[in-house]
Amino acid sequence: MTPQLPTRFHESPFQEPQFPEPFPEPRFHESQVHASRFHDLVPAALRRTWAAEGHCPDLDLYALFRARRIAEPDAPAVIDARGEVGYAELDHQARCLAAGLAEAGVQPGDVVGVQLSNSREAVAADLAVAALGAVVLPFPVGRGGREALSLLGRSGARAVIAAAEHRGVEHARELAELSRAGGELSALRTVVAAGPGPVPDGCLSLTDLFRTDASAFTPARPDPDAAARILVSSGSEAEPKMVAYSHNALAGGRGNSLASLLPDGMRPRCLFLVPLGSAFGSSGTAVTLARHGGSLVLLDHFTPDAALEAMRTHRPTHVLGVPTMVRMMLDRRPDGPALPTELTALVLGGSALDAATCDEARRAFGCAVVNLYGSADGVHCHGGLTHGGTPLGGPDAGPGIAVGRPDPGVCAIRIAPLPGGTPGEAGEIIARGPMTPLGYVGAPELNMRYRTAEGWVRTGDLGVLDADGTLRVVGRLKDIVIRGGANISPAEVEGELSSHPDVRDALCVGVPDPLMGERLVVCVVPRPGCKPILESLCAHLEAGGLERRKHPERLLLMTDELPLTPAGKPDRAALRKRAAAEFPTAHAQAG
Repeated sequence: MTPQLPTRFHESPFQEPQFPEPFPEPRFHESQVHASRFHDLVPAALRRTWAAEGHCPDLDLYALFRARRIAEPDAPAVIDARGEVGYAELDHQARCLAAGLAEAGVQPGDVVGVQLSNSREAVAADLAVAALGAVVLPFPVGRGGREALSLLGRSGARAVIAAAEHRGVEHARELAELSRAGGELSALRTVVAAGPGPVPDGCLSLTDLFRTDASAFTPARPDPDAAARILVSSGSEAEPKMVAYSHNALAGGRGNSLASLLPDGMRPRCLFLVPLGSAFGSSGTAVTLARHGGSLVLLDHFTPDAALEAMRTHRPTHVLGVPTMVRMMLDRRPDGPALPTELTALVLGGSALDAATCDEARRAFGCAVVNLYGSADGVHCHGGLTHGGTPLGGPDAGPGIAVGRPDPGVCAIRIAPLPGGTPGEAGEIIARGPMTPLGYVGAPELNMRYRTAEGWVRTGDLGVLDADGTLRVVGRLKDIVIRGGANISPAEVEGELSSHPDVRDALCVGVPDPLMGERLVVCVVPRPGCKPILESLCAHLEAGGLERRKHPERLLLMTDELPLTPAGKPDRAALRKRAAAEFPTAHAQAG
C-alpha cells in the first residue's frame, strides 16, 4: 500500500522555549571542529527527539518523492518554459541521470555542484543526487567564475553540472579547464555540460546522461539526518557561506514552514520567482515536491511581465519571491488583465517587507501576503495565512517588523543580549529546531563563531520577542552604520521611508567619511512621475518620529531598478560601491 504522507507531521501550540541562563559561549571539542565537513553540531539525541515527536518525516528526500510518484504518477511536477512534466516522467529522468552520474564515478556522500537556471533539468538533478545518496550544492547561474571556483573548491565537489553557455559565459568549459589545472578544484573529476550546442572538451553531456539505462539502478537509502544539500548564502556582503542541511531539516523543519500556509492540506502549486539554486529556492524540490506532492512553476529568469503572465496562465496557489520583485510587478499590473483568484499567498522573504508594499500587494493580488523571515543559517518564522505576516506600525507598535510567532516544528527562537545591552532591548536572534542545519562547510571558523555546543545558531540578525512570543526583526548586525559613534539601523530608516508617497524602493547604506566614520546614503527608486528630494524624505522621517541623528545625509536617485544579487536579494554591496563613488567625501552637516 502506498504510504499516505500527511501535510503536517506534527501540530503543537506555541510554547515559550525554556533556555539556560546565562547563554553559554561556544565550546567545541577539537574533534568537532576538524571532523567530517558534514559533522552535525546539533546533539544527536535532540535530532532523534524531533523525529520521534513527528516534526520530521524520517525518510530521505528521494524516498519521499518516490512515494508521491507511485501515488499519483501523472500529477504535474514541473511547469517550465517547455511545458509540463509529470511525476513519473520526472522520476524517470532523475533515475537515468543518477545512473549516469554513478557510471561517471559519483558515490554516496560526494558533493555535486549544480549551476542551472530554473528548469526541469535543475529539479531532476536535485532528485538524482538525492537518489545517489550524494550531497547537492546548487548555486544560481550568474555567479561569477571566481565564486563558482570558491564554492566548488571549498566544498570538495567531485562533480558539477553547469550550463554550456549562459549570457555569453561558457561555465562548463571554464570549469573543465580549471579542474584539469588542479589547484582549488583538485577534487573535481566530472564536469557535465547542460544546454544545446557542442559539448566542450573534457565535459560529459547532460543530454547523454539523461539517456542512461536506469533499469538496474538501485537508489541509496541515506540516513535522514545525513547531509542532503548545501545552501549558499546570498553573498551580498562577503564570500558566500555554505551551510549543510540534512534530509530531515529540509523536508521536516523547512517543510513545516510551508505546511502552515496550506489550508486543508492543499497540494501547493508554487511559482518560484527566485532561483532554485538559492537558499530560498531550497523550498522547491525538497519541500514543494518531495514533502507536499505539489507542482513547481518555474521561470528561467525573473522579469515582472513574465511573472504576471505565469500567474495568469498557470494559476499558482503560492508565489515565492522578494519584496523588490513584487514592487516591480505592482508597477506593471495596472496595464494588464485581471489576475486569477486561486492565489492563496504571496510568500516574500530575503529582505524586509514594509507595510505599504504589503497592503498594496494584498489589494492588488487578493490574497494573504506572508512576510517570511528566513535565512540560510536555519531560521524561518512567519505569521501564517490568518495574519499574513502584516508588518505592524504606528506609535503603539514595537520596534522593527513583526513576523509572527516561532513554530517549534520549524525552530525555537530566543534573543541573546548584545554586549552592554539591557533586557528588553534588541539583541541577536538565536535559533534551534528541526530546521537547524548540520553546520558550515569548509569553514570551521564559522562554526566556532556562529554555533554553540548545544546546537544554537547565531543569525547575525537583530530582533526582540514581544510578551506574547511574537518575533520582531529590527535589522542586521553587519548592516549597522556607525556615524560619529552612534549606531544606525538601515532597516529602521527604510521601513519609515516605505510609506513616503514618492518612494517605491529605498535602501540605505553607509559610505566612508574622514570626520564621522560613516555617513548614511539613501538610494531611492521613485514611483513613476515622482522625483523625491532629500528634504522631503527627512521631513517624512521626522513626522514618523525618527530621531534626526538617523536621517540620511545624501540621496542617490536610481533611474533604474535596485541591483539584485544572483539569489534575487537587493545587492547592498553594489549600492555601497556606487554610493561611495557618487559621494567620495561626505562632509554634510550632522542631522
